Amino acid sequence: MRVVTISATFGTGGSVIGPAVAERLGVPFVDRAIPSAVAQELGVSLEEALAYDDRGESGLGRLLVGMLRLPNAAFGAAELGMLSGVPLSPEEFTMRTERIMRETARRSGGVFLGRAGAVVLADHPGALHVRLDGPLRRRVLQTAAFSGIPEREARRIVVANDRARAAYVRQFYRVNPADPQLYHMILDSTVIPVPICVELILTAANALG
Repeated sequence: MRVVTISATFGTGGSVIGPAVAERLGVPFVDRAIPSAVAQELGVSLEEALAYDDRGESGLGRLLVGMLRLPNAAFGAAELGMLSGVPLSPEEFTMRTERIMRETARRSGGVFLGRAGAVVLADHPGALHVRLDGPLRRRVLQTAAFSGIPEREARRIVVANDRARAAYVRQFYRVNPADPQLYHMILDSTVIPVPICVELILTAANALG
């Protein structure tokens, strides 16, 4: 089964490229399905599980309250008030997430977006690890154009999301997500059109598989 992990900075189209690659490979696109599965396994609400997802920065389980203001935040103030009763540590949540990623990769293959997939599935046979990135300026412009928001607001969103995503990987895996040694392929999807990025990833995935 084909396995592709995609690490994407904000504004590089990971949520578009990932599903397109998965569809062409005939494997699942694994994104929010992971916290949903973890929530079911642990007997907590999806909101509580999502609150831990991609939010670690410093200390044990310290949530980024500033992330509540981001448009792609998976929870709101009401859910934040529920967190005191969550019966799992961030380390436990991360461990369960890793296990589900490995089981999914082994059972059905998949395209995994985020969640330090290149680290978690580093030893999976035939897995392709991809990084989508691009200059901050172009990512900001793409975010502004796609979302229809002012450039200044787009820059705030991009910078905040980049910081949070990088912090999650550093907190739990002690690596820099921008380290090129983690990946087989790094694409600047702010200049390479999405269909070409998809084709390049497919070609590489099929070559490894």
